[in-house]
Amino acid sequence: MKKTSIFLAAAIALALSPAYADEALKALDTDHDGTIDLTEAKAAAAAEFDKLDVDHDGTLDRKELKGRIAKSDWRTADPDSDKTISKDEYLNFTEFAFKRADKDNEGTIDAKELKSREGQALLRLLR
Repeated sequence: MKKTSIFLAAAIALALSPAYADEALKALDTDHDGTIDLTEAKAAAAAEFDKLDVDHDGTLDRKELKGRIAKSDWRTADPDSDKTISKDEYLNFTEFAFKRADKDNEGTIDAKELKSREGQALLRLLR
């Protein structure tokens, strides 16, 4: 159990590093304009949802989410309070997280915004 916790902590630290954010931006920026727009974010989120839904029941429980949604955001992500996240709820929460990360309200996330705490929270939903 302790080894698993250490591995998980290391994986999270790597995922939150600035270099990881730069690589993620390149991977998610499908139109190669140097930013992520909401369409790109939702496409990545939909693909990530499909990967996480290992039992293919169309919902994600907390175990399947693997910490991608903070406990403090659970009510926002799960508005029907059924303790699972449907694909629509995941995409709606992705939009919520996107808007929170878009500090300059330009409708895109640039490298600086992606490296912020809010940008990192968005990134956890997308990869």
